[in-house]
Amino acid sequence: MRKRDFLTPIGITLGFIMLMLAIMTNSGTEGVASFADIPSVFIVLGGLVASMLVTFKMDQIKLTGKIMKEAFHKNDMQLPELIKLFVRLSERARREGILALENELEEVEDPFIKKGILLAVDGIDPEVITDIMNAEITALEDRHYKGRVLFEKAGDYAPAWGMIGTLIGLVLMLNTLEDPGTLGPSMAVALLTTLYGTVLANLFFHPMASKLEAKTEEEVFTKQIIIEGIIGVQSGQNPRILEEKLSAFLSNEAKERKDVGHNESFVGERINEA
Repeated sequence: MRKRDFLTPIGITLGFIMLMLAIMTNSGTEGVASFADIPSVFIVLGGLVASMLVTFKMDQIKLTGKIMKEAFHKNDMQLPELIKLFVRLSERARREGILALENELEEVEDPFIKKGILLAVDGIDPEVITDIMNAEITALEDRHYKGRVLFEKAGDYAPAWGMIGTLIGLVLMLNTLEDPGTLGPSMAVALLTTLYGTVLANLFFHPMASKLEAKTEEEVFTKQIIIEGIIGVQSGQNPRILEEKLSAFLSNEAKERKDVGHNESFVGERINEA
């Protein structure tokens, strides 16, 4: 299940608000207008789009919107719940046989888990299952990298085009040195392109790329646990041993919560028995 990741829009909005507050604190609301310059926007955005068109294929560029949406969503798969799923599958497989797991597929939403269960039910060797599922992970990492690199390159190009705009502004300013009164305003406009490019890179593009990279690492980590679970279920491991094996992937805090849950469950069972 996918949920909205509110940290991404909150972070971008907070960064923009802090910039506006800094500007308004020093110059008031009237000073905000001095930070708006249409030619600077054209140079940065126009140059950025041109560089992206030169660097990437159109098929990749068309995916920009879809890739961006990934940074605003997160997978709601919790590792303790994933471990409980494989413990349940292991118990049923030992009790009714591996073929009985086909009936569990309707309750499983994750396609990666479904694929692994089907391979196990079909009697594929564990080594082959591992190779197949690791190949899918490798393909996933490659797809995610091709999407993430769009934002990494945009984060590199934006400040560069900001500097190009500044150089253009300086050249234009030097051509009007006979009028000293225009030097200050001209210099301010020249520096705005660098400001625009730097803000775009450090508030949007690079953070977005880092967020996508973190999501990929998290997804790969989860899929590695799934592979261990599938192999454990197919090999007929004791459910408790499988649970302990998969619990090794949990953080210390998550392990403590799991242990507390086990203890509470055990106490509840003893009370019911009494």
